[in-house]
Amino acid sequence: MDIGTIHSIWTVILFGSFIGIVLWAYSKRRKSQFDEAANLIFADEEKDVATREKDRSK
Repeated sequence: MDIGTIHSIWTVILFGSFIGIVLWAYSKRRKSQFDEAANLIFADEEKDVATREKDRSK
């Protein structure tokens, strides 16, 4: 095998991996998990607000 063949095989492997990741990321089964992960940052804010309100009532 020469270097050109190795580069071609490596390119095909990487392209296949890229397509696999894109299909995984945009699959409907993963949408709910991604939506939940996207909203995790707001969950901390709700806890902080509850803690502040609790401290104010003391």
